[in-house]
Amino acid sequence: MAGTELTVSRVADALGAWVMQRYRSVPEGRYVPASAVEGVEHVVLLRDARCLPEMRDRFPKARLYLWLHDRILPGSKNGRRLAAQASLLRRQPLTVICVSDWQRTGAQAVLQRMRGCGHVRAHTIYNPIEDSLTPNDTAVDPTKLVFFSSPNKGLPYTLDAFRALRQCMPDLHLQVGNPGYKDLPRVHVEGVEWLGALPTAAIQAEVRTALCVVHFNFVLAETFGLVFAEANAVGTPVLTHDYGAAREVISDSRQLLPVCLSQQAYERTARMLPLNWRRASTRYGMRLGIFDPYIERIRAWREGERPTTGPDARFRFSAVMQRWRTLLGSAPQASSPACTVGARPMT
Repeated sequence: MAGTELTVSRVADALGAWVMQRYRSVPEGRYVPASAVEGVEHVVLLRDARCLPEMRDRFPKARLYLWLHDRILPGSKNGRRLAAQASLLRRQPLTVICVSDWQRTGAQAVLQRMRGCGHVRAHTIYNPIEDSLTPNDTAVDPTKLVFFSSPNKGLPYTLDAFRALRQCMPDLHLQVGNPGYKDLPRVHVEGVEWLGALPTAAIQAEVRTALCVVHFNFVLAETFGLVFAEANAVGTPVLTHDYGAAREVISDSRQLLPVCLSQQAYERTARMLPLNWRRASTRYGMRLGIFDPYIERIRAWREGERPTTGPDARFRFSAVMQRWRTLLGSAPQASSPACTVGARPMT
């Protein structure tokens, strides 16, 4: 499952909440088609502010929450969708839930521009990771790098960077996983193994044995980055850019690299090329030193400077669920629904 869907299912299961899915036709336990459910006190709408009027009409006595997982800024697609609900929100109480303070800053900027909506508040509740995720004595393979994220979050550029890394360290290999909601043609890159979609436990097992998770992304900002939190929790560092919520979640400058203008210019040019032509652009980028920061950091980590990481108490499942229960004003109840999650298609 992708990070958002995994988080929704974890939170809903812990709260004993019904999960309503628009395109589901057959109920499975508390995962049900979009239909009326009696006695609902809280409705948590996933992502899409355009559905707020529908939730208001379907559950007129329930308190509404909008749970954002995507980047939102004034004038952005998500910002415009929320701003379009201003007339409704002047009459209807709403609580906005964000997955990072970085994301919440953008949401607050949108809300501040919505006249008459000063009563709408935005809160940060991080995505949870399992309390059991801790480092163990698993042996680390210093030649192994992993990328576990959607391919539209910088994978083509990461593959270019890996080609450059392998030129300097020929024994390196990269495993690439994909949650499956975005696709990318699999191009042949020496040393790359395409794993496809894996169960969460299998991903965590692969991450434990890796030198690091690589996520050379400055294309689509992570609003949280579940892979960052889970990798650090099991003792594996992440090498990524100081972009989006990365600094908030990782909070370790040794795992962060600045985004250089030359890298952005390179990617703007290279993205216009077919994927199987990017080998030539990689050679050009190497001559310009575009990939030198990755080479220097990976080489240093292989030579003994690899950061030591562990779980972050902010993201522990027990701590995150306490935040949810406090917000909803409900005690832990695993046997009865505490809220309804109105979600866009979730697989």
